[in-house]
Amino acid sequence: MLSTLILVLIGLSLLGFLIGRWRATAAAGPSLATLHSRPGYYGGFVAAWIGIPAFLLVLVWLFLQGPIIDSLILASLPADRVDGLSEGQINLLLSEIRQIATGNIFGKPDDIILAAAERLTRWRIIAEWAMVATAVSLALIALFLARSRISKEFRARQSVERILTIMMIACSVLAILTTLGIILSLFLEALRFFDRVSAFEFLLGLNWEPQIALRPDQSVAGGAFGAIPVFTGTLLIAGIALLVAVPVGLSSAVYLTEYAHPRFRAVIKPIIEILAGIPTVVYGFFAILVVAPALRDFGIFVGLDIAPNSAIAAGVVMGIMIIPFISSLSDDAIGAVPQAMRDGAYAMGATRGETIVGVLL
Repeated sequence: MLSTLILVLIGLSLLGFLIGRWRATAAAGPSLATLHSRPGYYGGFVAAWIGIPAFLLVLVWLFLQGPIIDSLILASLPADRVDGLSEGQINLLLSEIRQIATGNIFGKPDDIILAAAERLTRWRIIAEWAMVATAVSLALIALFLARSRISKEFRARQSVERILTIMMIACSVLAILTTLGIILSLFLEALRFFDRVSAFEFLLGLNWEPQIALRPDQSVAGGAFGAIPVFTGTLLIAGIALLVAVPVGLSSAVYLTEYAHPRFRAVIKPIIEILAGIPTVVYGFFAILVVAPALRDFGIFVGLDIAPNSAIAAGVVMGIMIIPFISSLSDDAIGAVPQAMRDGAYAMGATRGETIVGVLL
């Protein structure tokens, strides 16, 4: 339903662009010079009026639809079924209702849960159709209003540029608010953590076993939250990664800058930079499935006990992951050395290797 609605809104926006451009051309008559702006700006103005409010409505609707329906579901349940439940238990109850509504039934739920799941399915369908009707109606109203403003004297270019400026400012503010939200959430969670664990234990503790009770009836150890093993493990993995990545990345940068043919460099350098765009989760998956078992088998072959989750496996894969970054940065740094310094080294009798080691690096 959502994908169909998006396609419909895109189609209406394209239709509005064509209508706006056609109306501007018709208003100009035989000479387009009488128009204040180019015809494309008139079409863009109508398309923006159609697409932007409708898409914003869909986003807000999708954001509010779930919580509103969940609150209605809870209100429809018998009072004795939800009274006294904690927030976590209420979330579990809602999760069970959602699972049943999607067809995933585990065990034998009671009639109240089954009826709630049926209501959830029915209300979701009603909400989706209401969203479609509201968004399409808003788009059609915007099309009518924007079309009525098209005339030869209408400053379409300024209006389109104003809309684009507002959109860019909104995206910038959203990015800033997202960053602030991440920082605030981490800060609040850190305060909750240090309310239970002392900062002295966290910074100077030598044991990291984060085992805590998640339920009142759960019995586990108190947990140890010393961060020194985490810090040292991070530094160890980073050191292994640098031992792998620095020689390979630096050597490849030197070769591409000083030895490679320009055609070869034009092909290889973009490929190396593309490797930097591979998601880190792919490297982690590769480490778990390939590198860790290979290191374990190699350890068995030479008589060593290498755990699959050892630091060497993580360090090697991380080193492979950062090779493109080191190669690209080193290539840029070496390429930024002035040619006069190279020529000066050659004039003093230095070889190419001596120039690379003594001047460039």
